[in-house]
Amino acid sequence: MLTRRTAVLSAVAAVTLSAVSARTVSAAPRPAGRARLSLPAPGGPHPVGTVSLHLVDTTRADPWVPARPYRELMISVRYPARAVAGHPRAPQLLPGEAAGFAEVNNFAGVPGDRVDWAATRTHAHEGAPADRSRGPYPVVCYSPGAGDPRSLGSTLCDDLASRGYVVVTLDHTYDASAVQFPDGRVERTVLPAEFDKAYPDEGRIRALLEKTMAVRVADTRFLLDALPGALPRELRDLADRSRTGMFGHSAGGFTALQAMHDDRRVLAGANFDGVLAYVQEDSDPGHLSAVAADGLDRPFLLVGKDGNDLSTVPSWNALWRHSRGHGAGLTLRGAGHATYTDAEPMIPQLARQLGLPRATVVKNIGTVAPARAIAAERACLSAFFDRSLRGRDEAELPDRYPEVRLFRR
Repeated sequence: MLTRRTAVLSAVAAVTLSAVSARTVSAAPRPAGRARLSLPAPGGPHPVGTVSLHLVDTTRADPWVPARPYRELMISVRYPARAVAGHPRAPQLLPGEAAGFAEVNNFAGVPGDRVDWAATRTHAHEGAPADRSRGPYPVVCYSPGAGDPRSLGSTLCDDLASRGYVVVTLDHTYDASAVQFPDGRVERTVLPAEFDKAYPDEGRIRALLEKTMAVRVADTRFLLDALPGALPRELRDLADRSRTGMFGHSAGGFTALQAMHDDRRVLAGANFDGVLAYVQEDSDPGHLSAVAADGLDRPFLLVGKDGNDLSTVPSWNALWRHSRGHGAGLTLRGAGHATYTDAEPMIPQLARQLGLPRATVVKNIGTVAPARAIAAERACLSAFFDRSLRGRDEAELPDRYPEVRLFRR
């Protein structure tokens, strides 16, 4: 997220500013030899359908581009499907999003121009008919890390939908690397340029972090407001909005818990390796967010990379001490910060196809075996929401994975 990636964001600012205007970007032919990637299939009993929706918040000017008198967002809704034959698998990134991701992404040491980012397919099928036989299903929203697209969480989101959830993924426009709208327009991230303007003034950097989170939480609350009317008719009674949770990675995990603090419609929240303070390093004390300072009175889950726990992340410790709700947490031995995104299955493929050194893999996703990491993440996330949103008291965080070290309230 921004607090840990400031060096990366600053370094790519020049690339972002010199790029072709996002409004005119188009898909280029795939050059020979570019790496192509795949994502792991979900593990639940349901096939997965998906639809993407364009939301417009007319109550506020865009906070990043004030000349725009309204805020535009793109979301994707994943849901348990009845059948998927004849419905194509959705791309992870649309062409304009892929072009933006190739130029500005958080994969350290990966040559973005040597990857066909637009070729990757998720396991969610576009427009597939919903499975109504077991609904309605709880709703879980997903927010990505700073600079990341909403689809970089497909490995976890597809899996959660396959286990009987309606999963809504949210792009934070001008924060995400690139967002493509239905008319073909693409809007690129402004965060690298904003950080360049703030650096090295600590106060201005902190103000930028605060603004980033405020925008994200406002986006989330608007999503909760807009979702009932925005859902296609056949999905409206499929989603049980009285049982709504949220999770996210890095800045998205911060977003999930801060939105939960601010909006009681969010009944449970899971934070994958997101610091909860306006600081540049997880270990920095002070400058707590409201959620860390006040705590939570509903269930929450903290998931850290190897080394991130209550003793090393002051903002997590503050949340834990101040909360009255059921708290649970874990660290995954050998995990890196990006382990909890699609980087986990993608980086090893990139290393094989592009001849990247082992050090690049470790820098991005740590040393944990990808198959083990993905299985453990999926099991822990679904167990948390099964208990919190479905009332399944037997759904404890699994301890059958030796990589998982649990901590509880």
